[in-house]
Amino acid sequence: MFKNRILFLFTLLFIGNTINAQDTILEKGKEYTLSGVEITGKVSFNEQTVITFTGLEIGSKIRVPGDEISSAVTKLWKLGLFNDVNFYVKKIEGENIFLELELYELPKLNEVKIKGIKKGKKEDVLKETELTKGKIVNENLVTNTKNYIENKFKKDGFFNTKVTINTLADSTNTKVDMVIFIDKGKKVKIDKINFIGNELLADKKLKKAFKNTKEKKIYRLFKASKFVKDKYKEDLTTLVSKYKEKGFRDARIISENVNYDKDKNKITINVNLEEGRKYYFGNIRFLGNTVYSDQLLNSILGIKRGEIYNGVLLDKRIADNSSPDSEDISNLYQNNGYLWSNINPVEVKTENDTIDFEIRISEGPVAYLNNVTVKGNDKTNDRVIYRELRTRPGEKWNKEQVIRTIRELGQLGFFDAEAIRPEPVNMDPSAGTVDLDWTVVEKGSSQVELQGGYGAGGFIGTLGLSFNNFSLKNIFNKKAYQPLPMGDGQKMSLRLQGSQGFQVYSLSFTEPWLGGKKPISFFTSISHSKQFLFDFNTRDVTRDKSFNITTLTVGYGKRLKVPDDYFSLSNSVSFSYYDLNNYNTGLFTFGDGASRNLAFSTTLTRDSRGLDPIFPDRGSNFSISAKFSLPYSLWNGVDYGNLEKQEQYKLKNKGASYTNSNGNFVPQGAYIDEFGDATTDFNKAVKDDALIDQERFKWLEFYKVKFSGDWYTKVYKKFVLRARGEFGFLGAYNADRGIIPFERFFVGGDGLANFALDGREVIQLRGYPNNSLSSQDGGSIYNKYSMELRYPITMKQTAKIYAMTFLEAGSAFDSFKKFDPFKMQRSAGFGLRVFMPAFGLLGIDFAHGFDPVPGDTIKSGWQTHFIIGQQF
Repeated sequence: MFKNRILFLFTLLFIGNTINAQDTILEKGKEYTLSGVEITGKVSFNEQTVITFTGLEIGSKIRVPGDEISSAVTKLWKLGLFNDVNFYVKKIEGENIFLELELYELPKLNEVKIKGIKKGKKEDVLKETELTKGKIVNENLVTNTKNYIENKFKKDGFFNTKVTINTLADSTNTKVDMVIFIDKGKKVKIDKINFIGNELLADKKLKKAFKNTKEKKIYRLFKASKFVKDKYKEDLTTLVSKYKEKGFRDARIISENVNYDKDKNKITINVNLEEGRKYYFGNIRFLGNTVYSDQLLNSILGIKRGEIYNGVLLDKRIADNSSPDSEDISNLYQNNGYLWSNINPVEVKTENDTIDFEIRISEGPVAYLNNVTVKGNDKTNDRVIYRELRTRPGEKWNKEQVIRTIRELGQLGFFDAEAIRPEPVNMDPSAGTVDLDWTVVEKGSSQVELQGGYGAGGFIGTLGLSFNNFSLKNIFNKKAYQPLPMGDGQKMSLRLQGSQGFQVYSLSFTEPWLGGKKPISFFTSISHSKQFLFDFNTRDVTRDKSFNITTLTVGYGKRLKVPDDYFSLSNSVSFSYYDLNNYNTGLFTFGDGASRNLAFSTTLTRDSRGLDPIFPDRGSNFSISAKFSLPYSLWNGVDYGNLEKQEQYKLKNKGASYTNSNGNFVPQGAYIDEFGDATTDFNKAVKDDALIDQERFKWLEFYKVKFSGDWYTKVYKKFVLRARGEFGFLGAYNADRGIIPFERFFVGGDGLANFALDGREVIQLRGYPNNSLSSQDGGSIYNKYSMELRYPITMKQTAKIYAMTFLEAGSAFDSFKKFDPFKMQRSAGFGLRVFMPAFGLLGIDFAHGFDPVPGDTIKSGWQTHFIIGQQF
């Protein structure tokens, strides 16, 4: 094609890359004006994009050969998109030079076929290796893929896995099909683990120290017998630590070997040990400590002379790397400004079986925070983050406050809790200053609930919008809608729900920092529901029979400093108006009328849960609350004990008819008032009876006390145990007035409240139908206990998924006299939770109820529960 070109005397240090000149004398070292670059070869990018890749600019001065061309070739190779790059001089016109850039792109992946494993495993391999269509195929990709697959199956016990990868390019050499052959071989089991030289610790104890390397046993169900080299090396270290915990400081592994029997496809591990003698702690002295006394340091160390030597415990009491907020000597200094402190235990004397130690401490200067910066927040305003920081410029370095800040930022729900990173930079011990950079990764903080289902006699549709990082002040700022005004940390929720039988509208707003200077929150909500009476005969609702509820709540909350700053107190006032229009049910004795509920609520909470609010792995959350109305009985002048005597008709004549003292005829079955007058009109008698309850519940009079407690404990590796207990009691000031028909407890089922806004508490107890463990009108007292063992499957920002198994027990009672805390319905089961920022928490539970529901004789059995938008 270009037969007249001559090779220019310049060769770049890249194989196959050359520069030619065409019928033109190129003056070496002369500056030319780059007037054009023609792209040839096989390349899918447009010409301007390729020129941009090179960094060359048309019209700029270059030398050929020179640094500009070298730099362009380097940039093209670094892209990893090409397998051949050639520069040519096309022509020279005076001071102008025209270049040709010949490129050949690397082929792209077209189709991947995997052979040798089952379909489910194939999908896993494709997902994990990210072999997607259009990916650039080079030697590095093939090698990395081969190594990854082999290591993947070796970790599963297939010690002899072999992977072969063949690639086949099409005729244009732009697309490649990849065929992966996987030969797992037989799974290798560990037949025996032999310990040699151990006399003081039995084989059984030593095998327990091997957490990840186990012998093949029939009874071993939860820990597979497989050999993974890296895990095996960890277990050898753990083995030596086991000896140190028992006082054998000099214990060591003399030799170890792993023998593979190809014929039996089994592994035998031999570990040759030298135990040494058993040691005890002698005198422990502290050197270099000027800030803290020996007495205080000894109390934290907690080790006394004569105790069995435990090297692992000694290291943890000095600096426990497994727990960043542990009570150890290192954290004592770190939490009080001594960022550069160094604590080093040194053995100074060994006499017989006793070891004396010196804890040598280099305290260093006190570090003060200089600049504190935050990066990564594109939507959230800086002030929303800075007000949560407990690390402020001018304050002493405090590791405890750094960890606490991670928790506070995670609890906001605006950031990925796993990605919050504090980084000390510009540390200057001579000046005693350090800068602290906070890095956050924002996640979607708004949630959408859009669902439909069948219930309450028909189709139920729900639309819920929750904006957890809202900005009210920008609501009229058109530029702030991306798609909504965000960034001020406020919360606004809107929920609409409806079906043939009911309608619900609710709106709530929370400002967590009222005034912006102190953590005093303000919250308000308004809701309205309209429920129609369902006719079981016609299987339809009656529109002229309704029950309307309107509720308005206003409140505030405050973080406390006493007893500690994990406590918070919130108070609110709510008013509910219950309007019944010809709504006659078993819940009320009156179907026409109204009730009013003016109540004050106060809640004291201590929340010290771990860093991630979705999956806390430590800490606790306690809450005690009280809600009560005014004691109207003290001043309204109504004698509720004699209220029934004020009704017009109450008694019913069950005997023969007769004539009363007033001369009036009283037929059999008539309703009689206190004066002996009678009526056979049932509606008149019932109406008068309803007037009593209208008077009793005109203004609701009650008090309600609730308690709940959550404990989170990491029990083994990633497994987290959650224990919970809760209790609720609804009482009356005046026994004659009785318990109100609202604010009741309904126990059983999935815990979803649906459309109920009458103050009822819907208590989850899986393994039983919804609301099945309470009486029809709801209980006035309940208790519940549960334990969950959780395991995180993935904690990525896009979706957090964890599995669980649980035990639960609880019940509800109609009065305190009937309350029996040990009489409970029990259940057990397992479930899955998925949290996605856009949709909130979703889940499914499979639970088995071991007891019958009240009034039944057959146990509840297996139940399936779907969880939407709630966390349990």
